[in-house]
Amino acid sequence: MGISEILASVDREIALLQQARALLSGNSAAAPRKRARRRQRAAAAVKSTASKPAKRVRKRKLSPEGRKRIAEAVKRRWEAQRKAAASSGK
Repeated sequence: MGISEILASVDREIALLQQARALLSGNSAAAPRKRARRRQRAAAAVKSTASKPAKRVRKRKLSPEGRKRIAEAVKRRWEAQRKAAASSGK
């Protein structure tokens, strides 16, 4: 038996003893240590994000020229689609 196997065996025994102790003491929530750590990490992550002030999202401003170019491009696209639909329908 290697050292890592012995340590794994000891860890399993500790986990079993902790569960038995929790049952005897009346704690019905006898979760393994790994789950408790995950919960703590998740709670810490929520706290850390909650404590930071929310970043203000700036609204993008589009120039009138930009709006015009987009409108023209959309009209060309619709026209091309109408032509394609008309030619495929024949």
